[in-house]
Amino acid sequence: MRALCCAVFFALVLFARQPLHTRNAMVVAQEPLATDVGVAVLKAGGNAVDAAVAVGFALAVTHPFAGNIGGGGFMLVRMADGRTTFIDFREKAPMKASRDMYLDAEGKVTRDSLEGWRASGVPGSVRGFELAHKKFGRKTWADDLQPAVALASNGFTVSYPLYESLQSTNTKKLLSKFPDSKRIFLSVGHGDKLVQTELAQTLERIRDKGAYEFYEGETAHKLAAEMASNGGLITLDDLKDYQAVERKPLTGRYHDFDVITSPPPSSGGIGILQMLGMLEGSGYEKTGAGSAASIHFAAEAMRRFYADRSEYLGDPEFFKNPIGQLLNPRYIASRRASIDREHATPSSEIRQGDLGPYESTETTHYNVVDSEGNAVAVTYTLNGGYGSGVTVPGLGFLLNNEMDDFAAKPGEPNMFGLIQGEANAIQPGKRPLSSMTPTMLVRDGKLYLVLGAPGGSRIINGVLEVILNVVDFHMNAQDAVDWPRFHHQWMPDQLYLERGVSPDTIDRLRAMGHKIAPAESTTPVVARVEAILIDNGWLQGGADGRGNAKADGY
Repeated sequence: MRALCCAVFFALVLFARQPLHTRNAMVVAQEPLATDVGVAVLKAGGNAVDAAVAVGFALAVTHPFAGNIGGGGFMLVRMADGRTTFIDFREKAPMKASRDMYLDAEGKVTRDSLEGWRASGVPGSVRGFELAHKKFGRKTWADDLQPAVALASNGFTVSYPLYESLQSTNTKKLLSKFPDSKRIFLSVGHGDKLVQTELAQTLERIRDKGAYEFYEGETAHKLAAEMASNGGLITLDDLKDYQAVERKPLTGRYHDFDVITSPPPSSGGIGILQMLGMLEGSGYEKTGAGSAASIHFAAEAMRRFYADRSEYLGDPEFFKNPIGQLLNPRYIASRRASIDREHATPSSEIRQGDLGPYESTETTHYNVVDSEGNAVAVTYTLNGGYGSGVTVPGLGFLLNNEMDDFAAKPGEPNMFGLIQGEANAIQPGKRPLSSMTPTMLVRDGKLYLVLGAPGGSRIINGVLEVILNVVDFHMNAQDAVDWPRFHHQWMPDQLYLERGVSPDTIDRLRAMGHKIAPAESTTPVVARVEAILIDNGWLQGGADGRGNAKADGY
């Protein structure tokens, strides 16, 4: 078995991809055309925020799986002078939403939170991008939106990855239920040109009139009217009242690095800082990346964070998140001390920690670093692939199914298998808890790593592992992103392993008491992480080969 393990390791080394290296600026995104848009904006004099806005709107055209103006997300910004901010443009529950709206007469959860008009929260992407542009952008709003308008009106060639995604059984089943989605997305083949006239017209109005158009203008009125006609919940007042929010990023430290990450309603930043705290000083890394011992210890840290997540985190405007207690060094030390280095702790024996003595979340992601050192990390989403499946007639954009990120029935799993408590129950105007985790690392006051990922509940662990691969295992950006990942989220009590983990390592993990997820469950990837590493004057781009990502720059 040891020979097989070595063979797997040397195969990874032999066929390792080198990261893209550039001197000045870089964009890494999940879809190549959007990456090209971002680089073009940078070369035309835009800064990182301009490029991020342009990429976000371009993805709404070229990456319908997750790119959107009908969803929401988070943007983490660090300017070259050290200023940081976090822009929360997460969707909100409509005012007609209610706690038990997705339960049938017998109290069972229906599929209404997953597909159709009732699944959507109030979209936030357009407001979020406008807030970022007004605060930090250098080019005009129209300049930043024009590339997306051109892609929608002129069309683009359907790549094989997009065609394959559209032709999957689940996608066809979902999109075929809604006439405009079926007409636009299921009628094109590989190599065909996808022209989206209605979306182009919507983007033109937003380009010319700003976010006002989406939330109060013609687009808003059409969206509200279609909602009313189809049994949806979003009203014109919901749209008018929606605002993106600036929040203070969470910060922490791991070894010699300052960590800048996402605050609630993201659960990801707390998770990153708490798990890094459990790993700090543990010596888990001494057995090497991919060893059973290192996977075991990190998975046990994951298990404990996700147990805390289920109980203690929610929208900060509705719930007092105990951030100080969760990140208190003594509390983290107590969680670390409960890890048995030789045996897995059954999830049934783990509960959220006792905070008493301690006072003190399918998606897409992209990163931009410009020539001045400004950096942006954006994760935004429709939630499930192609969201609710609904393309709004006459407007051309897909709507999210973000309402499933609430606890439709506290104590029961959502579409990602996450068990969530009362803190994340549905309330009108509330933002659902998220796993989206745009994150940056800074060393000696200089930007070092920018990263994030799509992947639902697996995002947090995917981001964590790339950080560990860079910091503890000294990998370059591409190796850190490509290395096989693992995932544990407390419930269900299963350890998910990507392909590439050696059989003898898996046997050892089983012997330690881990319940390894069946092989068919491991096919889905543990997030698709995109990263930019800045080292010795060079930018390294790590584009995740698990998808169709592209890194480019100059």
